[in-house]
Amino acid sequence: MTNAAMREPTFLILTALAARPQHGYGILQDVESISDGQVRLRAGTLYTALDRLSADGWVAVDREEVVEGRLRRYYRLTDRGAARLESEVVRLRARSRAAARRLRARPAGGVA
Repeated sequence: MTNAAMREPTFLILTALAARPQHGYGILQDVESISDGQVRLRAGTLYTALDRLSADGWVAVDREEVVEGRLRRYYRLTDRGAARLESEVVRLRARSRAAARRLRARPAGGVA
């Protein structure tokens, strides 16, 4: 498992799936909500990412159903994906702590 930085869309997709399996539209909505509206993925981007994440073993198809004549595929986070997401959370926390320490050590008024 790599400790390289995870791209934000990947982080948000995995985060969206951490709570429960979801279909594509649900993931799109959840990513937007988690990011406070800052990230709005397009369907093509999402499904390309889901294919890559599936190939990496981080997500898997949970189930499929037909709704109004259309196939709806639900995706779930795998144990491997959960472990990778957790390692990214740990990495981000460490970076955040480092930034907070440096901000606290910053002289009042800063440097012009």
